[in-house]
Amino acid sequence: MRPTIELETQVMENTNDRGSSRDAFLSWLKFALLMLALFLVFRYVIGITVISGNSMNPTIQNKDVIVTTNIFYNPQINDVVQFSDVHGFDVIKRIIAMPNDTVEINAGVIYVNGDQVDNSYAIGIPNDMERIMVTENSYFVVGDNRTPGESLDSRSKDFGLVSKERIKGKVAFSLYPLSFKVTE
Repeated sequence: MRPTIELETQVMENTNDRGSSRDAFLSWLKFALLMLALFLVFRYVIGITVISGNSMNPTIQNKDVIVTTNIFYNPQINDVVQFSDVHGFDVIKRIIAMPNDTVEINAGVIYVNGDQVDNSYAIGIPNDMERIMVTENSYFVVGDNRTPGESLDSRSKDFGLVSKERIKGKVAFSLYPLSFKVTE
């Protein structure tokens, strides 16, 4: 009787080993697919950025944590966007003029196509700037802190307009401190 019991026990142990090996493989496969999905979401759909600087005060403060989205994004007036500058650094600014718009600053007031821009969300008085036309596939962006020297943006000839290809996405909300009013 004893040899039969040993044989049955060995068969059951071998079956369990194969089942646990398959379960371990499936667990690792699920983990790898989850990591791939998370990578793709954070690479192509959303981004998390810690702000460094005061150019977007009072809307976004230094050390705020923001979430951006870039899926199916088409830039619009007043969008707060993230883009790469000419040196490859990520920058956050507000779009105030679209392609083929004209922009000028006179007596500290910004005009787009001759109409005064609503600056209720901004601080500071910008320096005057002669009228320019925004080129095709480009945008005129400024920081909400309009005080001269606080925001390097499209008002500067060194910075210039931002091409559509450089825009990574729109700021969706502030994660820290939690706020959904980033674009107002």
